[in-house]
Amino acid sequence: MRGLWARIADYIREVDKIMFLLCLFTTGFGCMAVFSATHYTQSARQFIMQVVAMFIGAAAAVFISLFDFETFIKRWYIFAVIGAVPVLLTFIIGVGPAGTDDKAWLDLGITTFQPSELLKACFIITFTMHLTKVKESINKLRSLIPVCIHGGLPVILIHLQGDDGTALVFAVMVICMLWAAGLHIKYFIIFLCAIVVAAPLIYFFVMNPDQQTRIQTMFDIEGDLQGAGWQQWRGRTALAGGGIWGQGYLKGSLTQMGKAGVPEGYNDFIFVTIGEELGFAGAFLSVVLLCSICFRCLKVAKLTNNFSGKLICVGFFSWMMAQVVINLGMCLSVLPVIGITLPFFSAGGTSLSCLYLGVGLVLSVYMHRNSRTVYLHELK
Repeated sequence: MRGLWARIADYIREVDKIMFLLCLFTTGFGCMAVFSATHYTQSARQFIMQVVAMFIGAAAAVFISLFDFETFIKRWYIFAVIGAVPVLLTFIIGVGPAGTDDKAWLDLGITTFQPSELLKACFIITFTMHLTKVKESINKLRSLIPVCIHGGLPVILIHLQGDDGTALVFAVMVICMLWAAGLHIKYFIIFLCAIVVAAPLIYFFVMNPDQQTRIQTMFDIEGDLQGAGWQQWRGRTALAGGGIWGQGYLKGSLTQMGKAGVPEGYNDFIFVTIGEELGFAGAFLSVVLLCSICFRCLKVAKLTNNFSGKLICVGFFSWMMAQVVINLGMCLSVLPVIGITLPFFSAGGTSLSCLYLGVGLVLSVYMHRNSRTVYLHELK
């Protein structure tokens, strides 16, 4: 019994308490927002699922952090299968929300599961392994081309699912991890120039009419209030109505109207719910919490001298950062609506629990950043 308590004491002493508590507090704040955004339905199901996902995710993060992250990297092939197979299954038995063509979910009977969220955590492991293996020759084409193919696979796979928002998040993860691995800036300049040249071709020949309309709406939201501009216009109206301190918890005039007020106010537009009911103060607090988690990831990356550990932290940072920037851009009407959730806040059991898998990897990097630690249970 004494040995068990010593092990628990060792874990509490070694774990990144700042990172873990930040995530738990942010998730708790998010659960409150989900409860409010779904209060009008008179059903607590979504809130309960969010709380359950928080506990499952937190437990998974603790479990993952107990292992040295190098253990996962050495067994990268297991995570490649775990991440890829469920995504491939969506092309056969995938389901999607009513009114959309996206088949990015698997129906588990009691709930649905979005494999692309699990793939993010698995991709961090496999891509870290690849970049670590070629770190000395990353700027040579014989190494760079296979690395780019590896990075491009999840982007293409998720694009074919119809979930271009998540595909964009993967692209940001690839770019940031390549930068952290030491890829020369000339390659990023070449890539940027290629994107600029290809942008018109992508818009006219790759994007469907719905995607084109969403981009057009960015510049004239009020020009299509009965269509693509409705959600962002209502979101902008709700944010403006929140003022400094908000209309009060559970009292948002548009939030409590459901879809007639702010569509997806519990999911993609959860930030709007916070802004209307808790005002600028609540919205600012949510941004501060998310930024703190992101910066803590970079802090852990700086603390470790392990190359693979740095890449894992940068991978999770870019995952978080991409979703935060895109989601806030959607809610503030400066980016098109592409279905990206706000980390730790938006409703979604799969998204939240898988997010904690990434947290667990960062915690593992922090705990095993030193080559050897003397633990209490080892002392006589």
